[in-house]
Amino acid sequence: MSKKPQEEKLLTLPQAKELLESLNGEQLDQFQRRTLDYTAKFSKITADNAEKLTQKLVKEFELEPTEAIEIVNCMPESVEEIRVFLGGGKKIIETAKIESILSLLNQYRKKP
Repeated sequence: MSKKPQEEKLLTLPQAKELLESLNGEQLDQFQRRTLDYTAKFSKITADNAEKLTQKLVKEFELEPTEAIEIVNCMPESVEEIRVFLGGGKKIIETAKIESILSLLNQYRKKP
């Protein structure tokens, strides 16, 4: 019996959290429960905002989807922190562009 390949979709932590929460909690296996606990602790914005922010980072700043997702997952708070996610120093990116990314992140950041 062969299995059909599953479609792969990149998710942010908030999106993974929302997906796991939509499942019946009693049916989650140990791995899924741990993942839900992790995503609940480390999600820094809502799933809807994570999706919007990821799309804006890809469209407006021409980031790779994986780079955008990593940035949304961590929500860096400085230009230096953002540089870590953008090519690991292999690409030269204008400081003005990174400051614009930081400004966008600040718009979506949860208020305490």
